[in-house]
Amino acid sequence: MIDNLVILWTNADPLTAEHMVFMYAKNAKTRGWWKNVTLVIWGATAKLVTENEDIQRSINELKKSGVKVSGCVSCARQLGVAGDLFDLGIELIKWGEPLTDAMKDENTYLMSL
Repeated sequence: MIDNLVILWTNADPLTAEHMVFMYAKNAKTRGWWKNVTLVIWGATAKLVTENEDIQRSINELKKSGVKVSGCVSCARQLGVAGDLFDLGIELIKWGEPLTDAMKDENTYLMSL
């Protein structure tokens, strides 16, 4: 049985974030569909998070529900928002290798949105 879900969030549309990405991530964790759920903020979504207070509130709710939220530090630096994401309490790491490992891991399902 696959226990880990990694959601690679790349679509910076707020409606998609609220009504698909966040809704599924929260329900996947709180309803036990997946043991571990990680939301990865990648690309333009990093900028959206820093500019949209509704998105920030939703991310805090995700974290409270047990979803791990992490961002690509390289993307955040390129967009000039690394400090802002750090101030919002979002973990920033170099996601290239962990993402590749997740793709190869038989116990992890990768969803890209």
